[in-house]
Amino acid sequence: MAAVLAAGPGAVLGYHSGAALWGIRETRRSTPDVIAPRRVDRPAINARRIALPPDETTVHRGIPVTTPARTLLDLAGAVTRQQLEAAITEAEIGRLGSPTSLAALVARHPKGPGTANLRRIVRDTDGLGRTITRSDLEIAFLAFLGDHGLPRPRTNARIPLANGSTPMVDAAWHDHRLIAELDSYGIHATRRNFEEDRARDRALTVEGWRVVRITWRQLRDRRATLAAELTVLLA
Repeated sequence: MAAVLAAGPGAVLGYHSGAALWGIRETRRSTPDVIAPRRVDRPAINARRIALPPDETTVHRGIPVTTPARTLLDLAGAVTRQQLEAAITEAEIGRLGSPTSLAALVARHPKGPGTANLRRIVRDTDGLGRTITRSDLEIAFLAFLGDHGLPRPRTNARIPLANGSTPMVDAAWHDHRLIAELDSYGIHATRRNFEEDRARDRALTVEGWRVVRITWRQLRDRRATLAAELTVLLA
């Protein structure tokens, strides 16, 4: 916060420092990255002079910062494609939305550093930033099961465990001791939830349940493979 205040009105945290604030990429840099609409000459601040539109900035944890989409756009020119994809994955897991989508920012800034890499990632993933709700995914999953003649599970089912907890799962076939969890980057609200889901999976496995995780993209792009696998699991 001190670095942003020192850079003057309109300054925001960005680049590596912005990514660290959002929790999508760690940084060991001791000098904070700041974006300001005017020139900033301070040795303790790595400042860039950029006039950002209002829809590319926000406030997070009380600190002015570039939006998650703008942060990823800036990171695209500063990290490798693999590192960029990892940061995008963290943003998906954290359900970090932005007023302007990543695809829209790529179109807005077509010649920015690293934009070519980002454009390819957006193209390959059918447009990052689209939020798939739990109800969307559940409806699509039940329709998929019907299309392939697979038995309908109990949805939003409570599973009693030996420790006294009764976690809710997305879909359960009790006779087969099989659970399907429907995953989408628009579902996990926090990284903590993501970690807790995995711990719950282990607890269910210990008690004889098999847990499979199915994503929106798998449901859309790998229908035949997914149907064959569930057929075996439900045999």
